[in-house]
Amino acid sequence: MDQRKRITLKDLAAKADVHYSTVSRVMNAATRHLVADEVAERILRMADELGFRPNRIAAGLRTKRSGLIGVVLPDISNPVFPPILAGLEGVLASRGYVPIVVNVGADKTRQRFVIDQMMGRQVDGLILATAEREDAVLDYCVKQNIPVVMVNRGEDIGRVPCVVSDNLLGMRLAVDHLVALGHRRIGHIAGPDSLSTGHQRKQGFIDAVRRHKLRKDEWMIVEAASYGREAGREACRTLLARFPALTAIAAGNDLVALGCYDYLREAGIACPARVSVIGHNDMPFVDALTPALTTIRIAVHEMGVQAATLLLARIENAKAEAASVVLRPELIVRGSTAPPAQ
Repeated sequence: MDQRKRITLKDLAAKADVHYSTVSRVMNAATRHLVADEVAERILRMADELGFRPNRIAAGLRTKRSGLIGVVLPDISNPVFPPILAGLEGVLASRGYVPIVVNVGADKTRQRFVIDQMMGRQVDGLILATAEREDAVLDYCVKQNIPVVMVNRGEDIGRVPCVVSDNLLGMRLAVDHLVALGHRRIGHIAGPDSLSTGHQRKQGFIDAVRRHKLRKDEWMIVEAASYGREAGREACRTLLARFPALTAIAAGNDLVALGCYDYLREAGIACPARVSVIGHNDMPFVDALTPALTTIRIAVHEMGVQAATLLLARIENAKAEAASVVLRPELIVRGSTAPPAQ
């Protein structure tokens, strides 16, 4: 057997001529700051030279912590999630935790299976981006008494902390922008109503058009089957068939807005000369589209930072208040919106 694999924490302490507890603190990123920098650097350098690797299983038996965090995503191909993951990982790494990221889709059976597997590996907490407004899998997690935080989506009951964008404000900013340009016939392609983002953005749209005193025949809502590009294209087709006089579309997210681009191009309808389009999220590269997409920017990286921070607080104190964070969105004006044609 490779001799390096038999190096233990006590062996390293003896070779470094320090107490066992000092080495233990240095090997844990969350407690390394308790040791003088020059001592920590010497121990880490010696550990690297000797090929020492901490035994996380043994440490977990002592501390009842694995150092692992489960992160469950509905669609890893959606560009909104990589910056959320970057924010999560930065905070978790600074505290010595490692995320396990799994892409599960919308299948509740698959979600439950993955969460059971994660709990079987003794994850210290879960960050869920999959939760619906009424969610049986979230119910299950709560009953297991495992620390849980939701990110990007919330639930109606508010049992666990969540970090979300202010969806009502975001849609108000979108409608305010379109009305300021002179649009009075506006359609909204909503995300699925089972999701907090779809429900709240739709409600934000309704509140905004009413605040601007648009008549019932001056606005319309069509719900997309999903937050995907193809679903956006089909919803745009339906919306234009039902409301051909519209001059602007507020899309539920940027992928839905891309689907609108696809259908408008297919139908020979110019954007923004005939129909303006505004998205939601400001995902990467929408500024490179033709025309560049006007959208609502949400603070996705900060979502990850805040979600990880809330979860670590729950891990440290199971009785911590189920506080939530609502982040302010921002209107980003580009080339896909313009005054309506006369």
